[in-house]
Amino acid sequence: MAEAERIIGTPDVEGADGQAAPAERPKGKRKIAVLFAVAVVAYLLDLGSKMLVVARLEDHEPIEVIGDLLQLNAIRNAGAAFGIGEAFTVIFTIIAATVIVVIARLARKLYSLPWAIALGLLLGGALGNLTDRIFRSPGIFKGEVVDFIAPKGFAVFNLADSAIVCGGILIVILSFRGLDPDGTLHKD
Repeated sequence: MAEAERIIGTPDVEGADGQAAPAERPKGKRKIAVLFAVAVVAYLLDLGSKMLVVARLEDHEPIEVIGDLLQLNAIRNAGAAFGIGEAFTVIFTIIAATVIVVIARLARKLYSLPWAIALGLLLGGALGNLTDRIFRSPGIFKGEVVDFIAPKGFAVFNLADSAIVCGGILIVILSFRGLDPDGTLHKD
């Protein structure tokens, strides 16, 4: 337990009776800064990669990275993963905006570094795809997302999608380990 307490930043403090007293919660400002730093890095990597792909790959033959196992192939995707729901672009825009608002609200109660990283990945990825939905053709809130990473036999995706998936996987792992965003560790 002490190791988990050390990792999440809530060390045991003994009270006058020798029992572990609840530690004063450290301010979550550092964790919030990490969340937003991770989000900014994920967002800028996604934005930069998409700008490069649009400038250099669109309307060109795919580039083989690892033979035909992995290619860079620029496509526009109006739907969600695997091109599902192309008629619901506005709904995906609303969902992404809602995720961003929820993460921003949750950040106030954030005291866990791993959760800050996971939520930062989700936030950066959601912002990356939301930027496409708002600013790319065919129009505001109907924009198509630029996808370009094309593994053989799998859907074409982008760095924002990767950040969202990695953040989601990290959240599942943290949840199974019993670590909450507020830094508390519980056993079920």
